[in-house]
Amino acid sequence: MPLTPLDIHNKEFSRRIRGYDEDEVNEFLDQVIKDYESVIRENKELHNQLIAIQEKLDHFANIEDTLSKTIIVAQEAADEVKNNAKKEAQLIIKESEKNADRIINEALSKSRRIAMEVEELKKQASIYRTRFRTLVEAQLELLNQDGWETLEKTEVKEIY
Repeated sequence: MPLTPLDIHNKEFSRRIRGYDEDEVNEFLDQVIKDYESVIRENKELHNQLIAIQEKLDHFANIEDTLSKTIIVAQEAADEVKNNAKKEAQLIIKESEKNADRIINEALSKSRRIAMEVEELKKQASIYRTRFRTLVEAQLELLNQDGWETLEKTEVKEIY
């Protein structure tokens, strides 16, 4: 169990004939108590700062993880849309080769519908892109806030 300032304060030394000057010893012990209390207080402050910094770090790690997952989901959705469009186009080509006149009319009909869907998808992609940009800009704004500068300037001192 480490010494406390109270332990130092209450320490009694035995007296001898040629012992140390009692006033000097008491004065020195008072200085030790004062310095020891200061070190304990500073250690508690640094510990509290470390906890706060760790909480912020965990928070930003969660944000980073969420953003990574969002990007992966967006990429998978884009790939799926692309693959679906390719498959649908191949089906249209095969059908048009088998039944020229009938399929041409159906293909024109489908083509118009697909064009509208593509336009709708473009609109949705534009909206998604705008929302995603807003999210990223908001996160960048969080990173640019003053709190980070204080974190970067904070020095961690080793205490032995």
